[in-house]
Amino acid sequence: MPNPKVLLIDDDVTHAEIAGEALSRADYDVTLAHSGGDGLRKFQENEFDCVLTDLRLPDTDGMEVLRKLKANDADVEVIIITGFGSVEKAVEALQLGAYSFLEKPLNRDALRNTVAKAVERRKLSLANQDLRALVDEKFGYEGIVGSSPAMQQVFSRLKQVAPTDARVLVTGENGTGKELVARALHFNSRRRQGPLVAVNCGALTGGVLDSELFGHVKGAFTGALKDHMGKFEAADNGTLFLDEVGEMPLETQVKLLRVIENKEVTPVGSNTARKIDVRLISATNKNLEEQVKKGLFREDLYFRLKVVQIHLPALRERQGDIPLLAQNFVREFARQYGKEITGMDQAVLSALIAHPWPGNVRELRNTMEEMVVLSQGKVLAAADLPQSLRGSSSTTAAAAPAGAGLGGLVGMTMEQIEREVIRQALKANEGNRERTAKMLAIGERTLYRKIKEYGL
Repeated sequence: MPNPKVLLIDDDVTHAEIAGEALSRADYDVTLAHSGGDGLRKFQENEFDCVLTDLRLPDTDGMEVLRKLKANDADVEVIIITGFGSVEKAVEALQLGAYSFLEKPLNRDALRNTVAKAVERRKLSLANQDLRALVDEKFGYEGIVGSSPAMQQVFSRLKQVAPTDARVLVTGENGTGKELVARALHFNSRRRQGPLVAVNCGALTGGVLDSELFGHVKGAFTGALKDHMGKFEAADNGTLFLDEVGEMPLETQVKLLRVIENKEVTPVGSNTARKIDVRLISATNKNLEEQVKKGLFREDLYFRLKVVQIHLPALRERQGDIPLLAQNFVREFARQYGKEITGMDQAVLSALIAHPWPGNVRELRNTMEEMVVLSQGKVLAAADLPQSLRGSSSTTAAAAPAGAGLGGLVGMTMEQIEREVIRQALKANEGNRERTAKMLAIGERTLYRKIKEYGL
């Protein structure tokens, strides 16, 4: 395993060499730099586990070096070296993200111990990132959970478009997670240090929406007692999320189109345009192509908003994700409410999969929160299900596969019934054997044997 790499930035050549030798003898791979510019150049050319930098450098301030290091790699551990009398400055550096600070002249043991702890924290951070990446690769992306083929396509597209500034139109029914997609796109873009501002276009009337989006100046209309910054300006150098964009009035659509084309916004009541740098992400549960045909949405605006489109499938279209989502919510709410709930039994899973979920993931999330809050056991059982999910005939008829009711089983042998149950469970779980075995409360080896036996 390679030795940890340490970059030491100090214009005092003798002091730097002594400190570097102390670290080298402790099995660190040390690189020396004697100016801020040289240190930053070396940092960009190589990967380091830890950086030590003096506060006073000949060409720049050590605080500026710290800022640039963190901007380049937010997870790098930076230790500030400070002379006598600059402890207050070092405390400020800690607030900017420095790991620790050491006073000159450096104590060899304190130097080694501090660097060792910083390197260990760096390793832990990278390990957590690797674990998170592994989980994201298999089950989700930035809090959006799913392992179905439809959701894997969503994750793939998110990873492709997030680093760009391309405008994105997110479509899908209410409750499918469109705002989560906007957050994922923003926090995985170069704008993640900037603001993410959201506006619900369906909740505001035309005049109020114009003021919210573009701002207004004092006296622009009755009640405008002072200048008001619009959401576009508030989102400058960041991302603006236009939710329910299909509800936007045509007059506002014209103004939005002008903002996109000119990259500037003019507050209501003003004649002065202000330059903005904003990435637009829009979302709608409507079919905008149909809205365009009806004359309710501008075609030119539609194409400008839809540089890339991401469609979120309804929950009923990805039933195989329901066990994964439900378990994820159980863990979340068990932590939130201090409950020792570890999961759910088969009756609960079956009811969740059979339900049509008109409210999609939002409805499922609310349901799981209610069950966790009211449950008195360690495993959610049928008694914890809301009334609407307790096997009512309307629910079963709406969601169960054809022939899955009791009437459809009459005349079948037990072997035929078992084959049909396994077939339907595999279908609901998109062929995932691990989840299917859990759903059926049998071992994976047993399931594998049954699959071969029934030719599934």
